Amino acid sequence: MIIGLGSDLIDIRRIEQTLERFGDRFLDRVFTPLERQKSDRRANRAASYARRFAAKEACAKALGTGFRRGVFWRDLGVINLPSGKPTMKLTGGALKRLEEILPAGMTAQIDLSITDDPPLAQAIVIISALANQNRSDSVS
Repeated sequence: MIIGLGSDLIDIRRIEQTLERFGDRFLDRVFTPLERQKSDRRANRAASYARRFAAKEACAKALGTGFRRGVFWRDLGVINLPSGKPTMKLTGGALKRLEEILPAGMTAQIDLSITDDPPLAQAIVIISALANQNRSDSVS
């Protein structure tokens, strides 16, 4: 059962300008250490950060709060499962919100699709509630 859906589209040039203007202040506020490590290794660093930024926005929308009610940027981190599939790792207020919207006895699965076609980056997040089971691709 789908319990949340969010999408976001961002201009990569906007992230590029923000990186130039604010540098580490922006990065420290928005991205997890793992996201920074992965993005800083990319040839097109700004596009990598833009995809992750869009994923955070899409996930905050899927949670139904945006960046309010205790949900902060770094509570939403883009990670990859062992298979390479991208998903979101929620902590802090984002995890608390997920637990609030998750029906009792269910496990959350967060599906993430991220892409870019310069100058745009896009992300779509679907949060599903699955019958409780041990799934290696579930996030809770």
